[in-house]
Amino acid sequence: MTTTQLPAAWAEILAPVLQTPPLRALGGFLQAEERSGKTIYPPRGQRLAALEMTPLDQVRVVILGQDPYHGPGQAHGLAFSVQDGVKVPPSLVNIYKELETDLGLPRASHGNLTHWAQQGVLLLNNALTVEAAKAGSHQGRGWEEFTDAAVAAVAARTEPVVFMLWGSHAQKKAARVPGLADGPHLVLKAPHPSPLSAYNGFFGCRHFSQANAFLESHGRGSIDWRV
Repeated sequence: MTTTQLPAAWAEILAPVLQTPPLRALGGFLQAEERSGKTIYPPRGQRLAALEMTPLDQVRVVILGQDPYHGPGQAHGLAFSVQDGVKVPPSLVNIYKELETDLGLPRASHGNLTHWAQQGVLLLNNALTVEAAKAGSHQGRGWEEFTDAAVAAVAARTEPVVFMLWGSHAQKKAARVPGLADGPHLVLKAPHPSPLSAYNGFFGCRHFSQANAFLESHGRGSIDWRV
């Protein structure tokens, strides 16, 4: 990844991170993996989609994922989202169920969350790449420093933002951001929407209605959560 690949709104904040040893090592690792013939998801050109679709100064909600989907044609750079024509993954099915309960929205027939991203919902994974069929394979390779810096950049802004932290992984990532809990933001926590944990408190968390109530009360409008 080079500085020129960064969207302009994020470049000033994140460009210095690219010069750190972990990110330089990450670049070399990705090049070596691709040279060896391994398939990496999402493909080049889509790995920074979350930042491209949601400029820093337009972020209103942050939803943190772990790493991209590792099946063919699924990942396209937005956490929890899949490309059109791809079966909706189980965690996203559960997100849709909660939306139906919370806001009365009918469950979508597709899993493309671009509409959310375009409204200021930053759908950011902890790692932005993964090897095909190997979940978590690019964790600990340097992406964490980059995405930590992105989350910290949002938290440092004075405009109130809603952080939806689903599961221990997202909550631990947010805990690394200094001052997040003390800022003007709303931090919502719940178990992950995975079928393994959704019934432990994700269902019924009502994060979507809480987010809109908070944003509206601070003059930041609301999110149309329909997809």
